[in-house]
Amino acid sequence: MVTVFDMTGGKRTGAARHPEKAARPDTPVLRKPDWIRVKAPGSPVYTETRNIVRQHGLHTVCEEAGCPNIGECWSQRHATMMIMGDTCTRACAFCNVATGLPKPLDAQEPRNVGEAVAKLGLNHVVITSVDRDDLPDGGAQHFAEVIGWIRKLAPNTTVEVLTPDFLRKDGALEVVIEARPDVFNHNLETVPGLYPSIRPGARYFHSLRILQRAKELDPTIFTKSGIMVGLGEEREAVLQLMDDLRTADVDFLTIGQYLQPTRKHAEVKRFVTPDEFESYKRTAQAKGFLLVSSSPLTRSSYHADADFARLKAARAAQVA
Repeated sequence: MVTVFDMTGGKRTGAARHPEKAARPDTPVLRKPDWIRVKAPGSPVYTETRNIVRQHGLHTVCEEAGCPNIGECWSQRHATMMIMGDTCTRACAFCNVATGLPKPLDAQEPRNVGEAVAKLGLNHVVITSVDRDDLPDGGAQHFAEVIGWIRKLAPNTTVEVLTPDFLRKDGALEVVIEARPDVFNHNLETVPGLYPSIRPGARYFHSLRILQRAKELDPTIFTKSGIMVGLGEEREAVLQLMDDLRTADVDFLTIGQYLQPTRKHAEVKRFVTPDEFESYKRTAQAKGFLLVSSSPLTRSSYHADADFARLKAARAAQVA
């Protein structure tokens, strides 16, 4: 028997943590199908990973966003660091991270992240963040400092950043790219027609331009983006989004099932079947992405280390 572990039942969810979502009426909750199954965490390595994160006073998107893969990933020492605090200045309808006025940046956080990455012995690490619209550069310099400390304390670790959109923050992207991450990731999250209800603080074509500009600034960098499905999007809109990403020269696309964190969040319109995910994967591959990860439990940083190796191999084969 497989134990089903649902992070949305944890202490970090609910209307009290999301006052802006409390005003929304409760949305329906669909029963999860059999293919949405994860094992409960509890291995010694899981506990060790959690302790290292706690010792350095760090946040992870694994916990804050209620990722269903935390048990598997932390049992392999894979933790996605979430920098710049645990409070976001945006209020996206899909996201379980708290919204409000963030605390000032922790000047010691970049070094603490570097030390944690070194202790975990990671081959590849993903660094993401909350949105920090309150900062003049959106937190770009903080990203750069984190990358710098990882390079110093864990020089053999490759670095992937999953950044906000830096909306109306001129020069912010350039600061991040100058720090030379190995992978630049920025998620579109959903199709443009759903932005007003799902991602109201963002702009679809601005996010596309961020991805395109990253590759222009550093043609050697791998670029990556991800979306959720099951929010009510039409297949044709997803295929158009794929074309938009290819026009922006994005290398890697991830597609995963949206899971509703609480009744105050956007509802799951339907659970996309594994066969449909496989169809999306074949179509995206045919459109020219170097790599595509498409499954119900796919998330931006899920298996990121193995995917980075596959990305490098795919580019090498392409130029051979």
